[in-house]
Amino acid sequence: MSRSPHARRVLIGAITLVLAACVTQTPPPTPSTPIATATVPRPVTPGTSPLPDPVVPMPLAQARAMFVRDTAARYGIDPAHIESVLSRAQIREGIIAAMSRPAEAKPWRDYRPIFITQGRIDGGQAFLAKHREKLARVEARTGVPAEIIVSIIGVETSFGANTGKYPVIDALYTLAFAYPRTGDPAKADRENRREAFFRGELAQLFALGKETGFDITTLTGSYAGAMGWGQFMPSSYREFAVDGDGDGKRDLFTNLDDVFASIANYFVHKGGWVRGGPVVVRATRAPGAADFEVEALDPSYTLTDLAARGYRPVRAIAPTETAVLLNLDGVAGKEHWLGFRNFHAITRYNISKHYAMAVFQLAEAIAGRENPLAAAPVAPVAQPGA
Repeated sequence: MSRSPHARRVLIGAITLVLAACVTQTPPPTPSTPIATATVPRPVTPGTSPLPDPVVPMPLAQARAMFVRDTAARYGIDPAHIESVLSRAQIREGIIAAMSRPAEAKPWRDYRPIFITQGRIDGGQAFLAKHREKLARVEARTGVPAEIIVSIIGVETSFGANTGKYPVIDALYTLAFAYPRTGDPAKADRENRREAFFRGELAQLFALGKETGFDITTLTGSYAGAMGWGQFMPSSYREFAVDGDGDGKRDLFTNLDDVFASIANYFVHKGGWVRGGPVVVRATRAPGAADFEVEALDPSYTLTDLAARGYRPVRAIAPTETAVLLNLDGVAGKEHWLGFRNFHAITRYNISKHYAMAVFQLAEAIAGRENPLAAAPVAPVAQPGA
């Protein structure tokens, strides 16, 4: 199960799973006096842009007291209720260990087999056939293909079979106050921001409970705190979950009408899904073309720009499209792909090119368009003069 809006969500822009950490390390032993961090608001001078709030270390008890005070004030929740819930939450070493070794850190050749299996393809095709009418209505209304919605559910929860075993309150409490640290000074800022993100999600969980009436102490989900068939983080649940069948509720745990509509709504309003637009296509690399690696996943390059660098799509694409070059370490060598705006929309669910590619390839297989389990082709190379 992956991390999602998830998972796939940073403090800025509320990034989702969840969620691609950089290293796999054993977390350091918990100190006898737990140390947490806290976001301390800066004073803002009128007429100036506010600077990011600094995250500073402080004793756990002090950081937790600040959390209770701030959450109560922000969402209008009785601080005694927040204290009562937190008193039952636990910091779990298993969650810390899981967050320290994310699947997204694997190379594509190792990541792909986790999600692209014959069992998952067969399961997706059966799921699509069973719920085709409901999915078709959502696709017609939003433009998000049924197979993409089904693929998300397949990757996230194996079509609802594994929605997570961790108490959500424990997952978020652990990552909010004991996010794993590598001890690398170069990564300290990111680790602090990740902890602050999860502390924000913990606060959002209390707000979600207030709005929906959920008993948040009974909710279960992933080790990152994502919930339901689509693995929504609390902030994404509050912002993007919709009532798909008009019963006045937004239930992503048991109501598939709500699940399908909410996943599509996330893609449209968070990801900017383009109805009928391309997702991703293989690219050729011209002989002698220089390596070209980009960190950002937004499709900011024109096809002309990419062609000048030696990378062209293997099939015709509208010249007005913009793309990002994706270089993946496949079984047969380096693979080159061009990801378009709809590929970027998938990465908004989980900020990982591997995750988005797995969702796309599984969707293609579920739709019967391509067999991703066939022998991986050698990366195509453009002929001179092409």
